[in-house]
Amino acid sequence: MDSYSYKIKGGIPLKGDVNISGSKNAVLGILAAAMMIDGTCTLENVPDISDVHVMVKICESLGAKIETEIAPEGSVTLHIDPSGINTPKATNPDVSKIRASYYLLGALLGRCGEASLRMPGGCDFGQRPIDLHLKAFKQMGAKGADYRNINGGVISLHANPLRGAKIFLDIVSVGATINVMLAACKAQGNTTIVNAAKEPHIVDVANFLNAMGARIRGAGTDTINIAGVPHLPGNFTYSIIPDQIETGTYMIAAAVTGGDVTIHNIIPTHMDPLSSKMREMGYIIEEGDDYLRVYKDPEEEIWGTNVKTAPYPGFPTDLQPQTVVLLCLSKGQSKMDEDVWENRYQYIPELIRMGANINIFDHIALVNGIDKFTSADVKAPDLRAGAALVCAALAADGVTYIDEARRIDRGYEKIVDKLRSLGADIEIAESRGIFEDTEA
Repeated sequence: MDSYSYKIKGGIPLKGDVNISGSKNAVLGILAAAMMIDGTCTLENVPDISDVHVMVKICESLGAKIETEIAPEGSVTLHIDPSGINTPKATNPDVSKIRASYYLLGALLGRCGEASLRMPGGCDFGQRPIDLHLKAFKQMGAKGADYRNINGGVISLHANPLRGAKIFLDIVSVGATINVMLAACKAQGNTTIVNAAKEPHIVDVANFLNAMGARIRGAGTDTINIAGVPHLPGNFTYSIIPDQIETGTYMIAAAVTGGDVTIHNIIPTHMDPLSSKMREMGYIIEEGDDYLRVYKDPEEEIWGTNVKTAPYPGFPTDLQPQTVVLLCLSKGQSKMDEDVWENRYQYIPELIRMGANINIFDHIALVNGIDKFTSADVKAPDLRAGAALVCAALAADGVTYIDEARRIDRGYEKIVDKLRSLGADIEIAESRGIFEDTEA
């Protein structure tokens, strides 16, 4: 089915254990990075999600050979050989389906000295220009498209040679940090990225590249230094880190249903921004080396709080919609301050359909606590908003249909099966067909 719904009967506390998949944001950057290496590589703990499927198709269209191995328990491993890449042009229609395809600009520029890319797609929750990327490439000696005049929707760059440079990012940007880091690995000389983003998946991409033979220092800090090398030997096996946002989504799903869930295969420190807020509200978060347990004391009240999104190690914007659902079911008034994207409240009308009491003032959402959500037909406007609607539906009275569920499957591996294993009543159903379909 191209378009389908999730049908969720809410009101069931989630209980049990769930394993978290590999990081969506890390693996997409690492797949692009793999296109730069001169040998082969094997990626383990790859999430089986639609965005990965699309990125694999794009890489194969360049000439890379990628074999998928699925273990009996369902884990996915990719065996990658980029030696057959025969074009620097990533211009097929699949490129426009996902945002992370823009990492191929840096990867192909580093590998081939030139790159052409159809304008990338992704979720529509605000202006997401790539001018920072192009300005940085220009400082490194790349010539071609000006970000104000991209011909025919295709960005074309060439560099002879690509040289290291000191790159100051005007704003903290995950995408620009990764893209410059990729290009710099094979550039002549040294590159320094100042005001770099520090998210865990940036560290994972850097660790992968270093395992392949790159020389990157400082990933995870605001200054990253890259010494260019002529070759990346590869021939290495690498395991993707756990998904921070999937972890947070299950933490919130457990909390809003009044459940008791232990979440395994995670890095607990990555969850500190969310864990601290949930503890502040009254939830109990027990922490182990690679797990968290989420539940509440039935004698304790859950109170609202104020949250402001910010680049890592601040509160992640990708957990903002799910957290608003959490705030809805707390006492008193809470405030969500979305300080990263200017249009990430598109899901609020859907929550209001379900009984939420939320008022929006520019980038501030004032959330007034309610006793419970009620069932409704709603639509997922984007990936994380869709996950928020799943959390609300799990906590709601009655049966909720979430249309455009394919958007949720872009970033959550086997979400229906995982939620069922925790006791949820959820299934895939035909699209209700009551919403006008738009691509996001």
